[in-house]
Amino acid sequence: MSTLDGRLALVCGGSAGIGLASAQALAATGARVRLLARTESSLREALATLPGHGHDIIVADAAHPESLVRHVHAALGDETVSVLVNNSSGPAPGPIAAASAAQFLDTVQQQLLAAHGLAQRLLPGMRAQRFGRIINIVSTSVREPIAGLGVSNTVRAAVAAWAKTLAGEVAADGITVNSVLPGFTKTARLAQILESRARATGRTLAEVEAEFLSVVPAGRFAEPAEVAAAVAFYASAAAGYITGTTLAVDGGRTKAL
Repeated sequence: MSTLDGRLALVCGGSAGIGLASAQALAATGARVRLLARTESSLREALATLPGHGHDIIVADAAHPESLVRHVHAALGDETVSVLVNNSSGPAPGPIAAASAAQFLDTVQQQLLAAHGLAQRLLPGMRAQRFGRIINIVSTSVREPIAGLGVSNTVRAAVAAWAKTLAGEVAADGITVNSVLPGFTKTARLAQILESRARATGRTLAEVEAEFLSVVPAGRFAEPAEVAAAVAFYASAAAGYITGTTLAVDGGRTKAL
């Protein structure tokens, strides 16, 4: 697999979980990484774990897309980003019938409009160098909705549709747009979902974990680094003819083709 020596990667949600694992994987291939998240102390801790050199942080909040883009613009200056990893925490679990309009609007801002704003800011530089990788961390729910994640199912699907559409528009410029669909992965987000399900059903956390694992043929939850490996591949020169795709990293849980 070709390296990303000298190329700049912007990783959103880069202070923990899949975002941090993706940043570590990209740095290991030679990329210079900008970690983006809203908490500076967490970013500083994450920064210290990256191999290589030339890395830095950007403190910004994806919940406010216009401010996010302004912070990124100020931090980058004239630098060209070659790899954009769109990654952000999901909304609170809950049935779609009980979801408020505000919950949908907030999630659209954080998931869809943040990704769109960053892509618009970075596409001119990618076009100029005729190389770009836009990689979106979404969910297997874009293929099979997950019970109890009504708002997330809806907005993640919108992000996947945005990515597919954008892929067709920029492919001739040497830019690929793909989405990684993590299954049940050992992150704070999964812990939140398991705990919420346990409270809602009156069962123990161990019982809920067993229920989730019962539908995963691999019989275990993913490590963040396993999802990050897919991100690193999509970012590589080896994946230059792959665009507009979704790749499930889910231990075989998704039944759809």
